Amino acid sequence: MVQQLVSNVPFEDPDFYPDSDGQPMADNTKQFRWIVVIKENLERLFASEPDVFVAGDLLWYPVEGEPKLRQAPDVLVVFGRPKGDRGSYQQWKEAGIAPQVVFEILSQGNRPGEMLRKLNFYQRYGVAEYYVYDPDSEELTGLQRLGQSLQLISEMAGWGSPRLGIRFVPGGGEGAGGLEIYRPDGEKFLTFVELGEQLTTERMERQQDQQRIQSLEAKLRELGVDPEQI
Repeated sequence: MVQQLVSNVPFEDPDFYPDSDGQPMADNTKQFRWIVVIKENLERLFASEPDVFVAGDLLWYPVEGEPKLRQAPDVLVVFGRPKGDRGSYQQWKEAGIAPQVVFEILSQGNRPGEMLRKLNFYQRYGVAEYYVYDPDSEELTGLQRLGQSLQLISEMAGWGSPRLGIRFVPGGGEGAGGLEIYRPDGEKFLTFVELGEQLTTERMERQQDQQRIQSLEAKLRELGVDPEQI
């Protein structure tokens, strides 16, 4: 008699694929700031596109039934998947689509062996673009998929991401650090503080323009001219 073996592994049990790996999102304020800047600016960039999913520090499980095969990129971008909250990115539930772009922001806690394991993971499971930024040394490293492997991009100054459309200028500015990132429309990636200052400036400029218009209309009325008839 042949006995059928039935797996007792609870693949659908949420605890089988934990939402946390127990590691902190960042080791210091500089690393955290860069993670937030890149993630939130990418969210803004693709806000009007419903099938672009952006996440930060989200566990990615590429293979069903293999909970130890996982990685939590500092930022990941997936084209072809809807926006929305997720506890983790379980690829077999996402039409089999792997994140195409990932970012890692280095801290002093990162070890060469760890970064090599991450590179091998991203290479094996289909990442098309992989960017590593060290905010301490201000060094940006990029890799792009050519065939079956991720190959080093020889020159990152002015490099434009084929998938994201953004442009990198290493060592290009102050503020969050020595890296500037520009959207396809030429707008620079901003911190929340910088964005708030920009919005405040734009609001003040609109108010000043409105005041000038009102002053001009008042002078025209003094001269007996109805501004609405012009």
